[in-house]
Amino acid sequence: MYGLKPLKFWFICGSQHLYGPETLEQVSANAREVVAGLNDSGRLVLPVEFAGMVTRPNEITDVCQRASNDPECGGVIVWMHTFSPAKMWIRGLNLLTKPILHLHTQYRADLPWDSLDMDYMNLHQAAHGDREGGHIHTRMRLARKVVVGHWKEADVQDRIDAWMRAARAWNDWQGGRICRFGDNMRDVAVTEGDKVGAEMALGMGVDGWAVGDLVARMAQFSDAEVEARAAEYDEAYTLMPELAPSGARRDSLLDAARQELGIEAFLKEGGYTAFTHTFQDLHGLNQLPGLAPQRLMAQGFGFSGEGDWKTPAIIRALKVMGHGLTGACSFMEDYTYNMVDGQECVLGSHMLEVCPTIAEGKPTMEIHPLGIGGKADPVRLVFNSRKGRAVNASLIDMGNRFRLIANVVESIDHPDLPKLPVARAVWETKPDLKTACAAWIYAGGAHHTAYSYDVTTEMLEDFAEIAGIELCVIDEDTEIGAFKQTLRNNEIYWHFAKGIRA
Repeated sequence: MYGLKPLKFWFICGSQHLYGPETLEQVSANAREVVAGLNDSGRLVLPVEFAGMVTRPNEITDVCQRASNDPECGGVIVWMHTFSPAKMWIRGLNLLTKPILHLHTQYRADLPWDSLDMDYMNLHQAAHGDREGGHIHTRMRLARKVVVGHWKEADVQDRIDAWMRAARAWNDWQGGRICRFGDNMRDVAVTEGDKVGAEMALGMGVDGWAVGDLVARMAQFSDAEVEARAAEYDEAYTLMPELAPSGARRDSLLDAARQELGIEAFLKEGGYTAFTHTFQDLHGLNQLPGLAPQRLMAQGFGFSGEGDWKTPAIIRALKVMGHGLTGACSFMEDYTYNMVDGQECVLGSHMLEVCPTIAEGKPTMEIHPLGIGGKADPVRLVFNSRKGRAVNASLIDMGNRFRLIANVVESIDHPDLPKLPVARAVWETKPDLKTACAAWIYAGGAHHTAYSYDVTTEMLEDFAEIAGIELCVIDEDTEIGAFKQTLRNNEIYWHFAKGIRA
């Protein structure tokens, strides 16, 4: 994936110096074995590095400072093998700026009933030490994930992996940049927002560029370079005859290839990992970019249309979370419904820009009129989406905070759509269409979304915890009355949690 930085996670084992050197050597050896076991499991997306056993306040402060200052440290995992007096941790945790996971486990899964004595009890007392640690975490209002279970269990490793993926996405946001060609689509509310507030809260900045700057960069590519990119299309997709090398509309395909080359170069040269444009500002472009966003999203870039800069940010985050899985994640929009009783579903699509990573089968490359924007007919990839469980997520600006809304859905089979000239997905919403749509609207969810087959609600919960943003999940258990009350409660909580700065 483009722009993905190397990352690892530190494992810190807590104890105290009073146990003496022999016991502490055993504690350290056991902790190293836990780290090796986690790495050898094959279930974690990124490596775990043993950062040491800490027994005194200065050691804890030192390791927390070093973790905070290491750009390759994505977060820390803490475990109290024995008792570790929690006042020792206060200064270090106050200085820690990285996400934290508290692993509540113990070295052995079983108890040696026949031989169990006080020496064993003193060495293997994570039940004691982790409660002490958990108390100070809660007293300090420390945002963290708690994972309980033996470290060899697949479920425990999977929960650590989910947190790692969320922490990686948060790390990717820090210092990340979104390129905005033109401005917001005029008079649209949900695509607007506080870009300064977003950079303060989320760490990701938004830069505005004139479309003319993009046009100038496109012009720098030679005809040979454009032809070479078009040849890639010939190999990768099934082309309409009009777009084939000898086709009557090959020039439109070449223009789309030049757009892709120009946008790709512009983004990479500027260090951008996400971008947006709007069909109301296409000065100097012959057609609305459709193919370019589709193919660039497949590289890992976030994207949204209409000047919407928040959706590219969350698409980039979901693509990072899902890296190494199927990679199926796209810009999406709930476009229209089937409201027949018992057959309720959503047809999701957009004007052009649906990512081919979610395609079922080989996409076709087609050209059709757009009917909006007043430009030439744009080239695009057309396909049906794969089937299966997915999540549809929206990031919105509530004025005093950011809210992440996620609906669990199931992508389903559907009749042929021979006259629909865009890529699409059809899904059933959980728990049902009426409840899901009402909850989405009560929560203020946008029409633009990030649609992923890899990301789970657990990953989103971990991400929201790390980012310090509100999360509203709509799933099988959602009931409108309770959901509305949760939204009311959240207004109070987030007002006080964010304080006067918001």
